[in-house]
Amino acid sequence: MLTYGVPADATDEYVRIGESIAIESLRRFVAVVVDLFEDEYLRYPNEADTARLLTLGEKNGFLGMLWSIDCMYWAWKNCPVEFQGQYKGHVEKPTIILEVVASNDLWIWHAFFEMLGSHNDINVLHRSPLFANLAKRRAPEVNYTINDHDYTMGYYLADDIYPSWATLVKSISQSMGNKNKYFAKAQETARNNVERAFGVLQSRFAIVRGAARMWDIETLGDIMKACVIMHNMIVEDEGVVDPTERFDCGGQNVEPSHENNRTLNEFIEAHKRIKDKETHVQLKEGLVEHIWNHHSDLY
Repeated sequence: MLTYGVPADATDEYVRIGESIAIESLRRFVAVVVDLFEDEYLRYPNEADTARLLTLGEKNGFLGMLWSIDCMYWAWKNCPVEFQGQYKGHVEKPTIILEVVASNDLWIWHAFFEMLGSHNDINVLHRSPLFANLAKRRAPEVNYTINDHDYTMGYYLADDIYPSWATLVKSISQSMGNKNKYFAKAQETARNNVERAFGVLQSRFAIVRGAARMWDIETLGDIMKACVIMHNMIVEDEGVVDPTERFDCGGQNVEPSHENNRTLNEFIEAHKRIKDKETHVQLKEGLVEHIWNHHSDLY
C-alpha cells in the first residue's frame, strides 16, 4: 500500500487479510515509524548538520545557504464533504500541503504537513515552525561574510512566490546583464534539489503520488511523515549521507545553539530580522557578485 499505492481491498487475496485489517495495519505501522524515528530522521539540523549543509552550499557558490524550500500538494480523494471547502484552493479537488526543506543529497530536513489546500506557499510559510527555533535562539548560529557584510542567519533558496525575507533568496525574474543571468541560473539549478526530493519521494512511495484515500487527517499526517522518515533512511543507507562526516571549514562558521529561550521582545526582534527586506536585497546583491567572481565555472 505504501510502495505501490494499491487500495486496501486489492491486498486481501495476496496477504489473506480483510480490507479493514489492512487499513488498521497501515495505521499502526506508520504511527510506530513516526513515534520511533521522528527525532532522528526528521530532526532540525544540529551543529554538525548545519556545518555540513553550509559546506555543501559553499561548494555550489552559495555562502550561508541551508538549501531549498518548497511545497507539494497531495490530493485528498476521500475528504469528508463538510471539509472540502477548506481544502480546496487553486486546485479544484481537495488537497493537503507538505512544506519541505531538502539538500542536494535529497535529505529532507524539514517537513510541515496537514495545512489546508486552500492556502498557498506564503500562508504555509507564515504558519510553519521552520524559523521558530531561530527566533527562539535554539538553532545553531550561522556566521559568514559576503562583500564585507556580516550575516548571522542562514537562508533557503525559494521560488518567486515567496516573500522577500532575509532568510530567503529568490531568483531574478527578467534578469538583465550577464551577472544577473548567471545568478538566476545558479539559483534555479540549486533550488531544483527540492523538486528532485519530491520526485524521489513520490517514486519510492506511490501512496503519496496518488490521491489520498484515508478519511482522517491524523492518519494522512502519519503516512506522510513515515514516508519522509523512510526516505531519509534510504538516503542514509545508500551512503549519500555519512552521519560521522565532519567539515572543518563549515564548523568554523557555526556556533552552538543557546539553552535559554528569548524574552518576548527578543523573540519579536528576531522575527523582524528574519523578515527584513533590506537584508534580503543586500544579501542577494552580494551573492550575485560572489558567484560571478568566485564560481563562474560551476553553471
